[in-house]
Amino acid sequence: MITTDFAPGSPCWLDLGAPDVRAAAAFYSAVLGWDYESMGEGEDMEGGMFRKDGKIVAGLGKLTEEGARSAWMIYYSVTDADATTQAVERAGGTVRMAPRQLDEWGRMAQYSDPLGGQFAVWQPGTNKGVDLVDEPGSLSWTELYTSDATAAKEFYSGVFGWQFGGMELPGGGGTYSLITPAGLPEERMHGGLMEVPKENLALANGRPYWHPVFNVTDCDAAVAKVTESGGSVQMGPEDAEGVGRLAVCLDPSNADFVVLTPPPS
Repeated sequence: MITTDFAPGSPCWLDLGAPDVRAAAAFYSAVLGWDYESMGEGEDMEGGMFRKDGKIVAGLGKLTEEGARSAWMIYYSVTDADATTQAVERAGGTVRMAPRQLDEWGRMAQYSDPLGGQFAVWQPGTNKGVDLVDEPGSLSWTELYTSDATAAKEFYSGVFGWQFGGMELPGGGGTYSLITPAGLPEERMHGGLMEVPKENLALANGRPYWHPVFNVTDCDAAVAKVTESGGSVQMGPEDAEGVGRLAVCLDPSNADFVVLTPPPS
């Protein structure tokens, strides 16, 4: 499970780069019950925060990178962003945004893994990350689709020290790798990594990509809101034994995410 103590190597923040900030705010408000709080003034609404029951759950900003696709960026907590940058380079990754200080809040950097999967890190200052996780309407899991699971595990274990476990997928679908932060027990696993054929990565032009999994109380109702609000469904809703009921979705700008209703406890 993800918690807000944000141990090093665990997800602590996520934000969406969207071509139309106002439309994205309306979509996620409808699907996940979020409230949008603009950080700027005027009609452009270039960026801000999503809240659920008053607690910050994600960020939203204008997509400005030329040629980039709209996507969620997941940030992992680190104690030293500069040291992590060196680890990324040693492991064959690319620095997309060098570490930068954001006032007293913290220090951030963005990278690509050796196959092109994009991710980011956050070195906390006064701001440790989101306020709510693993509850309805918030982040509950992170997931990487990649064409080379072995290479991905080598890279990310070198950068974050992640521990990996394996779970066989039903129907001979291969092995799903479970991710746990360094030194923590399995109940603190926060994500998964799945190898898929490169042709199945068309959303990112053949490159690996991370996406968030959001906890929802009713997967089918959330999916209905996705389609009603201009999004689409890539897979599901379907039941996964021991995991819950889930669906892989796209928002109107084709940013991917998953909605998951966990099994009754």
